[in-house]
Amino acid sequence: MKIKYVIYVLIVLVLGYLIYNRLTSSKNDAAKMGTNSKNAASKETSVNGIIVTTKDFSNAVNVSGTIEANEQVEIRSEIPGLIRSINFNEGTNVNAGSLLLKIEDTELQAQYRQALTKQKLAQETEERAGKLLKSEAISQEEYDNSEAELKSLQAQSQLIKAQLSKTEIRAPFSGRIGLRNVSKGAYVTPTTNIANLVSINPVKVTFSVPEKYSQMIRNNVEVSFTIAGTSRIFKAKIFAQEPAIDVNTRTLIIKALANNSDGYLIPGTFANISLPLQTVKNAILIPSTAVIPILSGKQVYITENGKAKAIKIVSDVRTDKDILVSEGLSKGDTVIVSGIMAIKPESPVKVKLINPAK
Repeated sequence: MKIKYVIYVLIVLVLGYLIYNRLTSSKNDAAKMGTNSKNAASKETSVNGIIVTTKDFSNAVNVSGTIEANEQVEIRSEIPGLIRSINFNEGTNVNAGSLLLKIEDTELQAQYRQALTKQKLAQETEERAGKLLKSEAISQEEYDNSEAELKSLQAQSQLIKAQLSKTEIRAPFSGRIGLRNVSKGAYVTPTTNIANLVSINPVKVTFSVPEKYSQMIRNNVEVSFTIAGTSRIFKAKIFAQEPAIDVNTRTLIIKALANNSDGYLIPGTFANISLPLQTVKNAILIPSTAVIPILSGKQVYITENGKAKAIKIVSDVRTDKDILVSEGLSKGDTVIVSGIMAIKPESPVKVKLINPAK
């Protein structure tokens, strides 16, 4: 009997131990689950983000160029001779057709008067021969000879008159004349540079752009430019371009016209030019720091239900700070712009907006 009671007691003790062990294990599992939940919450990555908005975007390229005179010419004499008079002041404005220089023409004037006298005599002879021809007093051949002599002398008179006109050097266009290189009484030839005449209102701005932008260039597009020594911004309009790419530099040469009524812009000055290439309406711009290069292109992370989501984007235009997204993002998306190397798709994130939508 005593053995039987001992067995019952052992069975009760074993059952009690099993029940106790079971209850203890359940409490430990619940504690572990609570701990894991706290750890999961603590693994959220803090990042900065922006809400995607749209705005008009103008893409531009910066190039260098040169300011040139609208018109420029070296004043030279077509014929050799002594300078009789100089009729301009250095560094002043002159009008088109103004007499700048007079070459000595005494000898040519004498030749012209002689030619006119011979021409007058030949004309009288031709008129008499015409009357005699009508009365059949002379032959047609004799009249033709007198007429040919008259025309020859007329041509000679015109030639001397043309030579006389070349003794007067006039301004071919209105502009500012530079420093003269000759003095009164000097002997000049067609190779002598008397002075330079330039027209500087308006001025031309000449520059080149890489061939990849050549299809984006249009006439009447306004460009802005600056020059050394001032923060002033000048404007010019494209009016012409070369019809072909320069095969040596792989660039397209372009010219623009800028107002210079105050004479501030000097030909030969270096210019920094901002050339607008295209305007995109309702464009999406995001910081370049948000973009991750991948094997098949580019991607960014957005947040969705508190988790990071990788989105592939398409973009070909980049500025100093931003990138223009043409495909992949929509207005209202939240793009992660910091800590992108520490997160993966579906990672829990805590986003701090740095430009909340208004």
